[in-house]
Amino acid sequence: MNQSSSSGFILQGFSDYPDIQIPLFCLFLLIYLLTLPANVLILIVIYQTSLFYIPMYFFLCNLAFIDLCASSVSQPKLLSILLRRDNTISFGGCITQLYCFIALTCAEFVSLTVMAYDRYVAICNPLRYLIVMNRRVCVMLVIACWMFSFAEPMSHTVLISHLPFCRSRTIDHFFCDPSILLTLSCASSFPIDMMTYVLGSLVALPAFALTVASYTYIISTIIKIHSATGRKKAFSTCTSHLTVVSLFYGTTIITYVRPMSQYSSTLSKPFSFVYIALIPLINPFIYTLRNKDIKQHISNKTEIKRGHL
Repeated sequence: MNQSSSSGFILQGFSDYPDIQIPLFCLFLLIYLLTLPANVLILIVIYQTSLFYIPMYFFLCNLAFIDLCASSVSQPKLLSILLRRDNTISFGGCITQLYCFIALTCAEFVSLTVMAYDRYVAICNPLRYLIVMNRRVCVMLVIACWMFSFAEPMSHTVLISHLPFCRSRTIDHFFCDPSILLTLSCASSFPIDMMTYVLGSLVALPAFALTVASYTYIISTIIKIHSATGRKKAFSTCTSHLTVVSLFYGTTIITYVRPMSQYSSTLSKPFSFVYIALIPLINPFIYTLRNKDIKQHISNKTEIKRGHL
């Protein structure tokens, strides 16, 4: 058993700023407490209405559930660090956090790609939309998303868990970032580095390529629509998803698509917090504020509750 397996790690978090630990705690707690009900509200509204049987909203439910899980992987521990100043995390806790982080990141990539394909079928082949994206296909796509996402990181998570960590126990981050964990090992991490890049490429590159291809066809189709109203209506059905895709891909690319020699925790922490905490928070608002169906159902629910008072 290596040293870290018995003693765990120290998450440095934001300890470089000791004077603002409590303000940071209040800020991050507010973000977390807004994220949970916002995503739960999306799930409840869609599940309790006929929207649940529309493919786009079915996939939106899946995305909301992913965001709900992703926001709970590292934020509770970060809040504990800021409030109690207890920076320690057990070895098992760190590996579990690492695995869940990678799995849910993969799930987000796959889910956003499926949603891009859904928008492609809806706009480019509207007459066959409900035939192509039938209930069985939608359910199978979501099941495949979760099965693939939780199987993909299994091998290199197991390999990382067997590395000897004898250089340092301090992780200069607020969660168990795989990039930093590999630098702490006193054994060669080259095979795991290669496996991580290869397996990561099997998820990110096809997902990115399919998303770009879908939107290329979507934009091409929208341009051919003669009516300005028709173009606006068609484009409005995918602007929310395109905004979410841009934010998610942008922050993950800035954080991880670069040589390890250029890795900077100072730069990584804020961008990591964007896709770990802020994106799960703003996703529901992006889809809600720009979606008249969801706004209408929320408005109806509010009016019904007022009527009972």
